Amino acid sequence: MLFAIICTDKPASLDLRLATRPTHVKYLEGLADTLKTAGPFTSDDGSPNGSLVIVDVADRAAAEAIAANDPYAKAGLFASVDIRAWKWTLKNPETR
Repeated sequence: MLFAIICTDKPASLDLRLATRPTHVKYLEGLADTLKTAGPFTSDDGSPNGSLVIVDVADRAAAEAIAANDPYAKAGLFASVDIRAWKWTLKNPETR
């Protein structure tokens, strides 16, 4: 089942994001095929200010565990994290 992990950074946290990014990327790469896509949300000027991570897992508890173990979350980067079941309808490479 697909879940979207939608994270919003705390204000004035760009330095923390940048310092933690290498371990965050390594963590996501370690998810292998569980990770479907990921990337930052940005402000209009292009500065990252949140994250979108889409994972394919058995249930919400598994998505919650992935979110909780993300180095960004462990570093206290996020003001909020919303986990929502998601259906990939358009341009899904696995249904082509």
